[in-house]
Amino acid sequence: MLCRLSHPSSELYIAEHLFEQTALSDLLGIPPDKINDDRLYRALDQLLPHKEALESHLKQTAGSLFKLDYDLFLYDVTSTYFEGQAEGNRLAHRGYSRDHRSDCKQVCIGLVVTREGFPLGYELFAGNRSDVTTVEEIVEVMEDRYGTANRIWVMDRGMVSGKNVEFLKQDGRRYIVGANRGQLKHYEAELVKADWQTVQRGLEVKRVDSPDGSEVFILCRSDDRATKEKAIHDRFEQRIEEGLNQIATSCNKRRYRLSVIERRVGKLLGRNSRSAGLFDVYVEKGSTGGAKLTWTKRDDWRQWLQLSEGCYMLRSNIRDWSPEALWKAYIQLTEAEDAFRIHKSDLGIRPVWHQKEERVRAHILVCFLAYVLWKALGSLCRKAGLGDEPRKVFQELAQIKLTDVVLPTRNGREIRLRCVETPTAHQKILLQKLKLNLPRRFKTHTM
Repeated sequence: MLCRLSHPSSELYIAEHLFEQTALSDLLGIPPDKINDDRLYRALDQLLPHKEALESHLKQTAGSLFKLDYDLFLYDVTSTYFEGQAEGNRLAHRGYSRDHRSDCKQVCIGLVVTREGFPLGYELFAGNRSDVTTVEEIVEVMEDRYGTANRIWVMDRGMVSGKNVEFLKQDGRRYIVGANRGQLKHYEAELVKADWQTVQRGLEVKRVDSPDGSEVFILCRSDDRATKEKAIHDRFEQRIEEGLNQIATSCNKRRYRLSVIERRVGKLLGRNSRSAGLFDVYVEKGSTGGAKLTWTKRDDWRQWLQLSEGCYMLRSNIRDWSPEALWKAYIQLTEAEDAFRIHKSDLGIRPVWHQKEERVRAHILVCFLAYVLWKALGSLCRKAGLGDEPRKVFQELAQIKLTDVVLPTRNGREIRLRCVETPTAHQKILLQKLKLNLPRRFKTHTM
């Protein structure tokens, strides 16, 4: 776990290189020649059965150390891919890859974090499983472990379905979720009104009650998002128009069957679906007997794009919160997204080289525990005024070296003193702020 945090690498690399280059042998009392990849693999096997106990212990310990709030459960799903066929792993399947590696099998990871981003637990799912099918399972697992009192579940719109919403309403659960973008059309009249509430610069929100009064919908409008979506729509519109012109030119030069041109048009619109609704395309037989292509642009669709660009919706059954409070709670989902980013970039959770299912589970558990340490160190850094991510602190303290001083004796034996290099002035400041004390030397060895 410490190696995963400070220098993510394989068990083989740890055994053959990394372990002897660190102070772990002195801290753990295990000489380097006792470390090998088989021993590390066996350690993974011993760790995995304690997953649930570790998660419960960490929740209790972190809650008291860092005064965490457990009222908000943020849930999101990511995937990590395998190198190799992973034929012995029933969870390894091809599916929607967040890593853009659709050529590889993968496994999905559902992670639950607090509003501060501290991890509470995770579950593994098959690589071809859709996000929406994981909601009931993860909610029941977390409630069995931590109870149901005062829990608010926050999820993005990829988790939302009618069945899941009904499930969340059961037993008094509260939720804040992203709404399907298609529902925005039902509130077109609300979008043109002027009674928006400014949350921050460039972002406005508005509350609308559901027809039956059981839910509230929060309409959100972001200037930055509108600019981005307009650029996307313009780019796709240009691609479609250029493609249609090319197909029309081909039709003028050669006689094509209608079915051939219809397929080409279908592929073009499918590749640029974000603006496909703007075009009404007609394929008909021309005067020469071949296919003829014409099209028009829909003004009503363009008006809707201009009105809805930058807009999205949230839905919740919490009726006593302001629209601003609901939006701020929902936006905490970025903490789960940050957790996945750190897992993949700093902790090296991808790619997975293990082939056996139990080893894969153990590998992801080690990464999860390393992330717990990451957040704990981040909290220490934040309290010390050093920011809330320990990357730079790691980089600076990693420069502190160990030096072996070898003293020969008259009887031919050697006394080996392992000393810690004197920190620089900048390193001393970091250690002081973090309230960490380095030893001057480790145990003396006679060889």
